[in-house]
Amino acid sequence: MNEPHKSLAHKPSEDALAFLVGAALCAFAVTMLTHLGLITGQTAGLGVLLSYVTGYGFGPVFFVLNLPFYVFAWLRMGPRFTIKSFIAVGLVSILTMLMEDRIRFELLDPLLGALLAGAVAGMGLIVLFRHGASLGGIGVVALWAQDRIGVQAGWVQLGFDAVLFFVAIFVLPDLQLVALSLAGAVVVNLIVGVNHRRDRYVAR
Repeated sequence: MNEPHKSLAHKPSEDALAFLVGAALCAFAVTMLTHLGLITGQTAGLGVLLSYVTGYGFGPVFFVLNLPFYVFAWLRMGPRFTIKSFIAVGLVSILTMLMEDRIRFELLDPLLGALLAGAVAGMGLIVLFRHGASLGGIGVVALWAQDRIGVQAGWVQLGFDAVLFFVAIFVLPDLQLVALSLAGAVVVNLIVGVNHRRDRYVAR
């Protein structure tokens, strides 16, 4: 009989590949959403909303917005998680800026785009979560709540999103854009809520 593996920890090369793939998926989702004038949930959604209000690009806004959360992450989740999250956020910020200049959509149906962006972002987050990282912000709080008090990360994020989308009603020019954005965010959180559970898969 074969002996069980002594460690399930990912190798640095596996983490590097996962960060690139997960960050690229999330950056592509943001590119679709901003093309449609939509937002998403979590801290990324707040970053998109602030980019619309201030006129600054999503990448720089998202990176700066996450800075205060690294203190909480360092104290509650440890340096390893914090460093990985910092790298993931940096990659998403950079890749989003690169995609803004290199990807154009001739036709993208708003409803289909919102749902696809939600699915792509959700899978990107799952990749990052399973390699011990997050996209900072509310994701840090959500993962801490899941690990320490047993509340699934997806549902914590959904609560934050409810407040975010209420604010979006007063910022976005059309209620239809808010509704489409909400549909995409629900897809993100359903994917995370169903697929990221301690009793199924947790890797450090």
